[in-house]
Amino acid sequence: MKAGVGLISSLVLFLLIGAVFTQRPRQRKPTKRPPTIKKPPVRKPVVPTEPEPQEPTDFPPPILGPPSIFPDCPRECLCNPSYPNSLNCENRNLRAVPVIPLRTHYLYLHNNYISQVTADAFNNATEVRWINLANNRIQRIDKQVFEKIPALLYLYAQRNQLKEVPSGLPATLEQLRLDRNLISKIPPGAFSKMDNLILLDLHHNQLSDTGLGKNTLKDLKSLMQLNLAHNTLKKMPSGVPGNLIQLYLDKNLIDDIPKDYFKGFNHLAFVRLNYNKLSDKGVPKAVFNLSTLVDLQLAHNKLTVVPLFNSHLEHLHLNHNSIERINGTEICPYEMQADLSDNSLVPKLRYLRLDGNQLHPPIPMEVIMCFRHLHAVVI
Repeated sequence: MKAGVGLISSLVLFLLIGAVFTQRPRQRKPTKRPPTIKKPPVRKPVVPTEPEPQEPTDFPPPILGPPSIFPDCPRECLCNPSYPNSLNCENRNLRAVPVIPLRTHYLYLHNNYISQVTADAFNNATEVRWINLANNRIQRIDKQVFEKIPALLYLYAQRNQLKEVPSGLPATLEQLRLDRNLISKIPPGAFSKMDNLILLDLHHNQLSDTGLGKNTLKDLKSLMQLNLAHNTLKKMPSGVPGNLIQLYLDKNLIDDIPKDYFKGFNHLAFVRLNYNKLSDKGVPKAVFNLSTLVDLQLAHNKLTVVPLFNSHLEHLHLNHNSIERINGTEICPYEMQADLSDNSLVPKLRYLRLDGNQLHPPIPMEVIMCFRHLHAVVI
């Protein structure tokens, strides 16, 4: 009995102690995090900025060629072993002319970004005969360049930004192509002593009557082809040599042809005056009556009458004028009643273009009877 009472007393004491411990206030965990200590920022090393590129960003990088068997071949060019005298530097994105080897006769530099041609690159290139500089951005060719290459025969520099004909051109030159530039001036004496020049192409420039001096062309004794189309000329060019065969003056502002302009030409076969301002008043009646003339083009002018022409003419372009009628008797180079049993005496006109005028079919019978070699008439 006493043992049971003791056990109960011990159990009660244990429960009382547990109740005391459960009534102690629990310590709450802090809701705020302790402040973090920020590390000092680490400064990155200053990297120097790259300098601005000296060339426009739209220029692609130059293209370097493979190693060549020729030690003097510039890396920007190609040197074909089959053609040891040719230096091919076209389409290489070049900004300047590389150093030209002594063995070079043919130099191809077209389709690049060259803006200036200086003499340094030609110090050893005394044998160059042919240069193609077309389709670059050339604004100047130094006079000293031509002193280095005194035997140059062909110079092609079309599609550039030249404002005048280069000075110091060599006397040996036979072909000079300067079309599609910005040329408005030909310096005095630019063509002096150039007795060998056969072809001069200056079409698509800005030449006016003042920019083309009176005696500019007189020294070109061997000239056969002269192209002055797409300029701003109001007068026929003066001083043109009499050996000329082809004269192209399309797309100018010419409104008058002097009566005896073609008198001194002994070989002139092709004359083109399309897209000018020629009227009947500015075209003397027989100015084109030349025995050597084969092709005459007078399209897109203001003519109302068909000009007279020689029996040797084969092609006549009169389209897009103001012609209202065509009289075969008037324009026939010979009398209609003449006996032409010899076929070689029959007028040689084979092609006649009259569309774009105020004419209506049919073609007058006198035209058919006179020009028996006519193959095509456009009306």
